Amino acid sequence: MERYQEIEKSIITKYRNSIYKRFRNSIDEYNLINEGDKICVCISGGKDSMLLAKCLQEYQRHGDKKFKLEFIAMDPGYSEANRKKIEENANILNIPIKIINKNIFDVVDKQTWGSPCFLCAKMRRGCLYNIAEDLGCNKIALGHHYDDVLETMLLNIFYAGEVKTMMPKIHSDNFNLELIRPLYLVKEPDIISWRDYNKLEFLDCACKVTQKIKQEDEKASKRKAMKNLIAKFRQESEYIDKSIFHSMSNVNLNSMLGWKKDGKEYNFLDEYDNEN
Repeated sequence: MERYQEIEKSIITKYRNSIYKRFRNSIDEYNLINEGDKICVCISGGKDSMLLAKCLQEYQRHGDKKFKLEFIAMDPGYSEANRKKIEENANILNIPIKIINKNIFDVVDKQTWGSPCFLCAKMRRGCLYNIAEDLGCNKIALGHHYDDVLETMLLNIFYAGEVKTMMPKIHSDNFNLELIRPLYLVKEPDIISWRDYNKLEFLDCACKVTQKIKQEDEKASKRKAMKNLIAKFRQESEYIDKSIFHSMSNVNLNSMLGWKKDGKEYNFLDEYDNEN
């Protein structure tokens, strides 16, 4: 058995319940994949996007829907070693990636304002949308997972003053594309376990810009704090992270001071006097 086959086997055997079942549940619960879809799978080189690619390959082979996959790895200006690492891992995992060269790091490095991570992410997202459209795809799949969702929720509450989450799918405002997150219900500790069990080594942050910055980017630092907080919650109880997650689909509007929808703001006082 080839190494990639052993890795694939681990997803549907050892990690069937913790990873593959949750991946399938994400697709079914949020209707992420439909018959005839052509999905652009975005490979960053990290553990999450590589696992996403393998899960989608498995679902394409044995799932109940017929769809096409394109695996895209955008090189925004990686070092030779980091690019080689992505290529080696794609080969190990039997993922037929197409590498697209974009000098985004050089552009970001010349900017003197704002967060380099924010600008880089925005530019990379725009490039990926253009690439996906050129390939005739109708969807883009990203490797965001359960913990990313929790961290985003807590960041918005603690630092943005709003109750807001990362959605399992969204329509693009500027492109005829839908962004989907099939790992939405998969927890990061299980992804790490899968990586380590298969003795895989992936890129973490390969950005040449932030490597030159001594102090950690403020937003990245806050996200790391949320990650540590969630880890602490899990040590205290196996139910806390589940409660936080499910709170986003269990909103009691009768107990909210206000809310927004489609850019319009509502206040509980709008109907308060009419309730009696």
